[in-house]
Amino acid sequence: MAQSPLSVKEYTTVILGAQQFDKYVPQLKKKRVGVVTNITGVINTTSIVDTLLKLKVNVKKIFGPEHGFRGNTEAGEKVTSNIDTKTGLPIVSLYGSNKKPTAEQLKDIDVLIYDIQDIGVRFYTYISTMCYVMEACAESKKEFIVLDRPNPNGFYIDGPSMKNEYKSFLGIHNVPLVYGMTCGEYARMANTEGWLKNKVKCNLVVVPLKNYDRKATYALPVKPSPNIPNLDAILLYPGLGLFEGTIISLGRGTKMPFQVIGHPEYSDTNFSFIPKATALSKEPKYLDKRCYGLDLKKDIYLKEHPHKMNLSWIKKMYADINKPDFFDRNFNFHSGNSELQEQLKMGLSEEEIRKTWQKDLENFKIIRKKYLLYPDFN
Repeated sequence: MAQSPLSVKEYTTVILGAQQFDKYVPQLKKKRVGVVTNITGVINTTSIVDTLLKLKVNVKKIFGPEHGFRGNTEAGEKVTSNIDTKTGLPIVSLYGSNKKPTAEQLKDIDVLIYDIQDIGVRFYTYISTMCYVMEACAESKKEFIVLDRPNPNGFYIDGPSMKNEYKSFLGIHNVPLVYGMTCGEYARMANTEGWLKNKVKCNLVVVPLKNYDRKATYALPVKPSPNIPNLDAILLYPGLGLFEGTIISLGRGTKMPFQVIGHPEYSDTNFSFIPKATALSKEPKYLDKRCYGLDLKKDIYLKEHPHKMNLSWIKKMYADINKPDFFDRNFNFHSGNSELQEQLKMGLSEEEIRKTWQKDLENFKIIRKKYLLYPDFN
C-alpha cells in the first residue's frame, strides 16, 4: 500500500512535557531533584535545569549521557564528571566509569527527571541511558519522571530486532532498529513488561505531549548530538548508522556528517570529501584522505520512501568495494543480530532481507500497542 508523503512539522506545534509545569513541578516541592538531560533538554532556548532553578525547584545535581550535559564530546568518547560552570551544580557522567547511577550518586536525590530529545533508533544510546536510570531508581526507591518529546523517526517501525547475544549499550532490549515510540512510551513499555534488570519496576510518571502527530516528523530546534546536525541526518540515521560497524566514513570531520558516505577506494562516483580534524571529530576516519562516495543530503529516497530504513546504500557499498574486512565486530551490535551481515554477504535482495524481519516486527507491534500515549499510524 502506498504511503502518504511525509509531513515535516515545526516543534512549536507540540506542547512538550517539559512545558506543562502544572503536571510535574508541584510534585517536586520539598524534594531533592536530579535531572538527566543534555543540550536538547530545552524549553525554547532555556535548559530544563535553568528553568527548574528559576521555579525554585531544589535541583541537586545533573546526570549527563553520551556527549555530556552541554553536548560537546564525540560519540564514544568517555565523558567525565565535573561541575557545571553556569549553575555550579555537580554533573554526574553516565558515559564514563558507570552508565547507570550508583546508589551513592542517588543517596541525596528523591526524584529524577528525564528530559532528553531522542531520535527513535535503537542504537542511539539515550534510550539505554534512560532505562539504566529507571533501574537505578527502582533499586534505590526513587521517583522517575519522563518529560516527553516528539520522535522525529516515530512515524514507522522497521529493521531487524535485537537478539540476546548482541545486547549492549547499543541496544538493551529485543526491539526493532526503528521502534516508532516516544521516550515516554518506551519507558512505560520497558517498566511494565519487566525489561529492567531483575524485572524491577520503578515509580514512573510520564508527562505526555499535547498535539503530537505520530505520522509526521519534526524539525528539531537543537541538534540531538554533535554529528547529527539537521533533519536530513536524523532521517538518514537508521540506514546510515549501520555503517558505524564498517570501513566506510560517515562524513565525520566534514560539514555533512551522517549525510554522506565514502571510502578512499570507492570508484563508482564523482562525489568526494576529505575528513578534517575538528573540535568534535579530532581523529575522524580517513583523516586528510579523499573519500569517494555518495552525497545523500537531498536523496530522493527520503521523499519517496520515508517509511522504511534504507538498505540499498550498504548493499551497494559492500558489493562495489568488495573487501573482506568491510564489516568489523561492531556491525552485529548495531544491527542486533548476525543474520544481516550474512545476508548482505550473500547478496540477498532488500525484499528477501525484509521478509526475515516480519515475524519479529509483528510480535513487537502487539507489545508496543499497549503502551502508546498518542494515536497510532492508522
